[in-house]
This record gives sequence, C-alpha cells and structure tokens, in this order.
Amino acid sequence: MIEVQRLVKASPQDVFSVLSDGWLYSGWVVGASRIRSVDANWPAVGSRIHHSFGVWPAVIDDSTSVLDSVPGHRLVLKARGWPVGEATVFLELEEADGGCLVHMQEDATAGPGKLIPKPVRQVSIAPRNTESLRRLQLISEGRKAL
Repeated sequence: MIEVQRLVKASPQDVFSVLSDGWLYSGWVVGASRIRSVDANWPAVGSRIHHSFGVWPAVIDDSTSVLDSVPGHRLVLKARGWPVGEATVFLELEEADGGCLVHMQEDATAGPGKLIPKPVRQVSIAPRNTESLRRLQLISEGRKAL
C-alpha cells in the first residue's frame, strides 16, 4: 500500500484527540460530507461513525467502524462507502521533532473499488489521503493553539 505522511506540530495525544472526536470526521476526511451520529464509545473497537459522503443533494449514508485502536498511537478503520465499496484505513502516530508524524495507508477491501487494479487505485487514493492529513494537521494544530 502507498503510505502518505505528514508532520504535525502537535503531540500524538493531541492528534489522537481529533481522531477520537467522531464529530470532526467530516472535517478531515476527504469525501465525508456530514456526520449523522457517533457511537458514544468512539473510537473503541467496534464503534461506528454514521456519516454521509458525496455532494449534496447526491449524498449517500453509510458508516465507518473501528477495527483497532491504541490511544495516542494507532487507529484502524473500516470505511464504508457503498455502492463504491469498503476500505481499510491505517493511521499510525509517531512522536517526532516536537510533534507527531502521522502515517496513513488505505486500500479497498470489498465492492467494485476492489476490481480496479491495485496500482491504479493506490495512485488515486494517495492524493486524497494527502489532503486528509493536511486537514487533520490544521485541526490538530488549531485545537492545540486554543
């Protein structure tokens, strides 16, 4: 899988606090247009964010669930976006140079998106994830400044 990285001038705990606020999901995830509800125990394993994706009025409701969660270090998500399919997203946080280096990997795991050859879909996923990490950086650093 292609990995994108971003250095954030906030601690891994500060970045994870953004990831832990499910209501912020549509603020940093490219493609998520709104949040409809967040399970109270988010980001515990098995918990879900109920979101929509697409551009209004053509939005589709679906959900993202947590496959693995280690506060301050790792979050693994199963992102659903049917009819396109599902993807697994890996976020790793690493302390670095007075901040946090965020690593992100993603790949299709089910549905029509999986039919696209892996090298082609990876090339299309990387720019989207680069922008998602930029947004995560802005939110994390902005919250830290408050």
